[in-house]
Amino acid sequence: MKDFFSNFNKLFFLICISLFVFFLFGCEKQEPEKSPKPRSYQQTIRIGLIPEQNLFAQKKRYEPLAQYLSDKIGVNIELKILSRYGNIIDNFLNKELDGAFFGSFTGALACKKLNVEPLARPENSDAKSTYYGLIFTRIDSGILSGADMKGKRFAFVDRATTAGWLLPLHYFQEQGITDHAQWFNETYFTGTHEDAIRDVLNKKADIGAAKNTVFDRMKNENPRIEKELRILALSPEVPANSLLVSKDLNNNLIVRLKEALLDMDMDIKGRDILKKFGASRFIETKMQDYRPVFDYADHIGLDLAAYDYLNN
Repeated sequence: MKDFFSNFNKLFFLICISLFVFFLFGCEKQEPEKSPKPRSYQQTIRIGLIPEQNLFAQKKRYEPLAQYLSDKIGVNIELKILSRYGNIIDNFLNKELDGAFFGSFTGALACKKLNVEPLARPENSDAKSTYYGLIFTRIDSGILSGADMKGKRFAFVDRATTAGWLLPLHYFQEQGITDHAQWFNETYFTGTHEDAIRDVLNKKADIGAAKNTVFDRMKNENPRIEKELRILALSPEVPANSLLVSKDLNNNLIVRLKEALLDMDMDIKGRDILKKFGASRFIETKMQDYRPVFDYADHIGLDLAAYDYLNN
């Protein structure tokens, strides 16, 4: 009987040791699952939109595209519509955005100030992927040149736009206007191309500047624009609003996002989204596509790398 209890105690001891080892190693195996895993991807990509149109028009145009891209790459695309053009640079610097649909001027600024990579831009049904700026006035204003503008009111769009700022500065230089703040009775920023056009049409301003794509769209919606406004000057053609993303994004995500955009026109659902977006396809955008903006800025002595794009 004594041997029996002795053997039983040994067996019990071995079982306890085995259970201890089992739980010890079992806990060690599960421990990595409790630790946070390194993220080789992110769940949301935040994309900024410049205020080319009003808030509701921007959301209506870009939200279907964002949802399509989200479905294609398996990562949520979150849109952030900004109150002004320069906010895109600010938000990138504050690490709040992963990418943005930059205008030509903000795109050129981003290339100089930020660590970004251009991906793609839309091409319309006329195979155009560029736009140009316009300076315009009312036909009944009697304004035909810079000399006629003295003492008048000028409506800019934003200090971070090609059409609504660079073009007027270039025009003033060519017209011999050395200090536009003194030349005009009033100058101000409207914030959107639409408002610059409306303000001149409705006599809030005498002269304005905006991009031709917005001008043409509004002209088709409102016959008064073609009937009552006169175009005085044009800028060179520059890239349409392009998607540029931070190079800090996972490279695999950048590749997938670019492929999803460039392949949209080969997909039935993609073609439907493109039609609603107002494009026939997306084409690749490269750094050198911003050369006209760089040259335009150089011509008027504007250093983009050091440029203060905030409106006064």
